[in-house]
Amino acid sequence: MDIMVTNNPLAAAQYQDVLGVEYIESSLVDVLIRVRDHAHRGHALLTHPLTGGLKPNDTPYKSILVSEACGEIDEQSVRIIEDSVLIAQGFPHRHIPERYLQDLQTVDLSLIRAAVETRLKL
Repeated sequence: MDIMVTNNPLAAAQYQDVLGVEYIESSLVDVLIRVRDHAHRGHALLTHPLTGGLKPNDTPYKSILVSEACGEIDEQSVRIIEDSVLIAQGFPHRHIPERYLQDLQTVDLSLIRAAVETRLKL
């Protein structure tokens, strides 16, 4: 079972029965760091950490798929996630009004949905 690392409660609820969901109530950067930790343990990235053309300060939500299997460290996964952490940390924090948060959760869910459905062959 693939693993979804997310801080999006909508994505976590949607896929908790079909994926190993690691829901963390924290920032987008913290999600990237958790995924980086997985990559350093030998999990491969299954989705790009900076999908959708949204800058890291445009949304507080991020859902990323990594492989269930731990194997040899995938250098490409490590490089991508390390670069993504640095990019995200380079953006200034921006307050997003509460009224937009549900919409941003839906955007993140729609970005991860195709990857999940492809992996699960839904």
